[in-house]
Amino acid sequence: MYRDPLIAPSEITPRALYQNRREWLKLAAAGAAFAAGGDVFAQATTGGGKLAKLPGAKSAVAGALTMEKPTAYQDATTYNNFYEFGTDKADPAQHAQTLRPRPWSVSIEGECNKPQTLDIDALMKLSAMEERIYRLRCVEGWSMVIPWVGYSLAEVIKRAEPNSRAKYVEFTSLADPKQMPGVRSGVLDWPYIEGLRIDEAMHPLALLAFGMYGEVLPNQNGAPVRLVMPWKYGFKSAKSIVKIRFVEKQPTSSWTKAAQQEYGFYSNVNPNVDHPRWSQATERRIGEGSGGLSGLFAKRRPTLMFNGYEAQVGQLYAGMDLKKNF
Repeated sequence: MYRDPLIAPSEITPRALYQNRREWLKLAAAGAAFAAGGDVFAQATTGGGKLAKLPGAKSAVAGALTMEKPTAYQDATTYNNFYEFGTDKADPAQHAQTLRPRPWSVSIEGECNKPQTLDIDALMKLSAMEERIYRLRCVEGWSMVIPWVGYSLAEVIKRAEPNSRAKYVEFTSLADPKQMPGVRSGVLDWPYIEGLRIDEAMHPLALLAFGMYGEVLPNQNGAPVRLVMPWKYGFKSAKSIVKIRFVEKQPTSSWTKAAQQEYGFYSNVNPNVDHPRWSQATERRIGEGSGGLSGLFAKRRPTLMFNGYEAQVGQLYAGMDLKKNF
């Protein structure tokens, strides 16, 4: 198992504290609240006010909206995992100003009939923007509720026309030591690589995100384009994507390569599978309770199977041993 001699394991995946609260409210309740003109959506669309606006219509995708209170924009943009800018949660917000999100292009290649390279503006215009309020739970045991702006990754996949050999989709993030000081460290084997089974990537909830809170993505949150998989651990979220590649063999994700015993390929949120160093059964919501940003003294809340998206995505894993395929 990979260990960088200069970085302690606790810095790579800090031991989590957790909290309980109520279970996730149902989508039907969310729809009723929106119809009644509740203030949850108004809260969700309030960003930091300093970045370009990026509005999106409320999504009609099943499971794409939750009535849970969105995490405060300040918390969501200052408590991040983005190791290209450092391993501490505060590092991305402090160092990501060096990232240049324009000009930017994303190459789409591999086992497909229509390989292409799109600049970020063309990529953003491939489909209508939607706002989706997703829960995101990190493997470390903390969670947030974030209103993302983007569209289903399936829109890009369909346009590329993957061929019969395409079984997986591989994502590559930018790894430029001039823009990303963390790339000069050996914490991971750069560039960051992530992978999905193609049917996972085609699921309507798999989001290609260009913004959050009604604005374009801040650098520290993965500008200018990132992957958001609401039923998978937070590390299954490729940021600052420069390549989408269709492949026949299962890609080796960066975290799997770094620590295979701890991070499996699928990375579904499963409270019944313990991380080797802590339980996955509970979580803590960032910004709740006392104790500052991380809410260290808040009550724990139970972690739900597939992060509460079991009704939408459970069929993707029918018949699989989800303890073996973690």
